[in-house]
Amino acid sequence: MTRRRWLSVFFYTNLAVLLAVLGYKVYLYAAAPEASALLVEQIERVERATKGRDTLSFAVVGEANNSIGVFEKNIIPRVNASDADFLVSAGNLLSGGGEDKYRAILGTLSHLQKPYLLTFAEHELDEFGGSRFYRRFGPHFYSIDLDAVRLVFLDSTGRTPTDWQERWLRDILQAPTRQPVIVFTGHPLIDPVPETLFAPDRGAWSTGEGRLRLLGLLRDLGVDMVISAGAATYSDQTVDGIRHIVTGGAGGFVLNDDTSFYHYLQVAVRPEGLSVRMQHVDTAPTIWARRIEGLWFYVYSLFYVGIWNFLLIFSALVIVAVYLFNRLFRERQFYPNYEMPEPVDLGRPLRIAMFTNTYLPFIGGVPISVDRLKRGLEAQGHEVLLICPSYGADTPDPCVVRVPTLWRSGMMIRIANPWHPRIKRRLRAFSPDIVHLHHPYWLGTLGLRMARALKVPAVFTYHTRLEQFAHVVPLPGALFRNVVAHSIISRFANRCDQVIVPTPVTRDYIRLIGVQVPVSVQPTGVDTKRYRGHPPEMLAALRQTLNPDGRLLLVTVARLSAEKNIGFILRAMAALKERNAPPFRLIVLGDGDERANLEAMITKLGLTDDVNLLGDIPSDDVPAHLCISDVFVFASAAETQGMVVLEAMAAGLPAVAVNSSGIDAFVENRKTGYVTPDSLTIWTDALHGLLSDATHRKDMGAAAMTAAASYSVEVFSTEIAAIYGTQIAAFAARVRAPKATHQEPEKP
Repeated sequence: MTRRRWLSVFFYTNLAVLLAVLGYKVYLYAAAPEASALLVEQIERVERATKGRDTLSFAVVGEANNSIGVFEKNIIPRVNASDADFLVSAGNLLSGGGEDKYRAILGTLSHLQKPYLLTFAEHELDEFGGSRFYRRFGPHFYSIDLDAVRLVFLDSTGRTPTDWQERWLRDILQAPTRQPVIVFTGHPLIDPVPETLFAPDRGAWSTGEGRLRLLGLLRDLGVDMVISAGAATYSDQTVDGIRHIVTGGAGGFVLNDDTSFYHYLQVAVRPEGLSVRMQHVDTAPTIWARRIEGLWFYVYSLFYVGIWNFLLIFSALVIVAVYLFNRLFRERQFYPNYEMPEPVDLGRPLRIAMFTNTYLPFIGGVPISVDRLKRGLEAQGHEVLLICPSYGADTPDPCVVRVPTLWRSGMMIRIANPWHPRIKRRLRAFSPDIVHLHHPYWLGTLGLRMARALKVPAVFTYHTRLEQFAHVVPLPGALFRNVVAHSIISRFANRCDQVIVPTPVTRDYIRLIGVQVPVSVQPTGVDTKRYRGHPPEMLAALRQTLNPDGRLLLVTVARLSAEKNIGFILRAMAALKERNAPPFRLIVLGDGDERANLEAMITKLGLTDDVNLLGDIPSDDVPAHLCISDVFVFASAAETQGMVVLEAMAAGLPAVAVNSSGIDAFVENRKTGYVTPDSLTIWTDALHGLLSDATHRKDMGAAAMTAAASYSVEVFSTEIAAIYGTQIAAFAARVRAPKATHQEPEKP
């Protein structure tokens, strides 16, 4: 695999990770349970377990920091197996206040078989975690009055005003109580002894006047013990008759030495008083092994709950780096490569595999173009294998592989099964010299992968202005038109070896959106013989049937869908009637999902006697319908070529069409027809003038027939076969000397 391909794979892998993580984040915030205060349930469990008892015991942990290796896998099993009635976190149970940390700690606490009580501390507050703690667990400060002991939990982070909590303390502890009182704070009120490598957390009462005020208040209220987190150590001191314990060994970053080690507390409450026993959590046998293990536990806990954030940031940085490298340092070929090899002569007919998402019996520009190319190549002796969707009642053809559909919508949209084993089996047996793709997605994508697997060149024909189909795509229209459609086309085209377009203006568009591979202009050919030699009596009978009162006959051939703009033509017909134009009748060849809307519009505009929607007619009958008509009308802005316009010209009809990509390449304005802006007034004026001037109409029709004669199926298929030969030769040259002559066209 080349360096460019590795870079592309790396880029898109990280893009996929980024999108997946963002999707997970969206899910996380959208689907996170709106848990009510879980501490209410935990307090009720503690009260039930200790009711009527004057003795109890509980475990205390500090600085758990979402630890898996220590808190979840070592301490919780020991607490579950002990006689502890419940567990208390003295603070920093989480490594941060993010949503992922809160969700992770709920998973860890699910392993605990005893009730728990939590202290709100610095880590619970970080990353806007205050509201998460309140929503999931409960208030930031609270108390629980048990028969054996009074437990008070303070918010020392500063989120809750200290004067409010001090007033609350006086209210609940002013009356003498028979039970001992233990206060939990997330930050030490007395600095731990011995000193730690890292300074302890500093909270609202950690220094200055506030610290002295709270210590005095606790002394006056008869508090027996203060237990705090906020430092990775164990410290036990008595100051002014109050025992101050700092515990920070439940999973944070400890040094595993004599002052910083893994531990938790076992507190016993008996009538004779309080007792605290520090429980070592033994890990590795030697000091260096313990330090390495401690570092691993700490890093593992960070990655366990923060892996999504890490992946998000890492992938974003990789994408930016690869994008900047691609934009700043990759060599670009801004001009076409004119040093193409001569077409190869294999000494035998070519074997061409074609992939298309639409084909006959569906009537449309792409199926007709593909069928003409197929028949033209076969007439020259080449072999063609066509892979396309199945339409049910398909005409058997040994050279056409009909793929079963996974989903369909009408006749136009068929989602073929790209995993059907028949495709690869037939293609490998066929052993193509080249693969021709007619769509930049679905079966087209499959065809490109198969071309690469078989090591043959891939040619792509850009048939359809994808951005004009925003109305059938479940995305915001502007986003699809302005970004997605162009990105799909340019990315796919640059992965192919050659792009074929029907008109010069389409070539300009392809270049404008960033396609850098060779581009050739090859209009789809017309079988001009089909539009000549019809028996006069047959034409007369058809005209009598469709136009019995001898009006001027207008015709259009189009699928009845929004992008074909039939409504524009109907409004023009109503405007012609208001102008008292020469009597006319419009026949519309084609069907589609807009038929009901168009029929309602015909009735509303009073055109019931003037417009006839003939629906889908056999393709063999289309030439006769064109030959009996006088003017071809067309308003679609979604064409790359407007092949039906060329067919009408071959039948000797002048065209009146809205100017769009593809139309002006064949209709010479004021000579073979009129090409107007997308203006109802101007378009109607041009058609009105043509209906009123029979001589000019006939002269234009004759010029149109002459112009169409130069676009034959024979010429078209011969030119395409030459492109095949050139690409086969160029591909072989790249395979022989990939580093010297080949630059990968695809880019991330």
